[in-house]
Amino acid sequence: MVENLDPEALADLLKRGERTVVLLDVREPDERAIARIEPSLHIPMNEVPARHREIPSQRKVVVYCHEGFRSLMVASYLESVGFPNVASLAGGIDAWSYRIDRSVPRY
Repeated sequence: MVENLDPEALADLLKRGERTVVLLDVREPDERAIARIEPSLHIPMNEVPARHREIPSQRKVVVYCHEGFRSLMVASYLESVGFPNVASLAGGIDAWSYRIDRSVPRY
């Protein structure tokens, strides 16, 4: 079962300089142009099956989207193809913006 990581837990990982985390943004390019969490790898959801080998599988992968629905599906897919440590950002970038970093625009 995929872990739903709350924004505070992700912020804590990133504050500690956690180099073992990869943020995977699965939103569409027009969404990414509005707001993003950096550093992150951008692979739109529909491209993940063809491009999942670009994602470092030896690191914890935290998938995010707008509100957490697409990221949960992508995280489940990644887990099914052998990624050992995958999480979905609960509430997506919207929750991140509201609860952690208000400089990230909400849409």
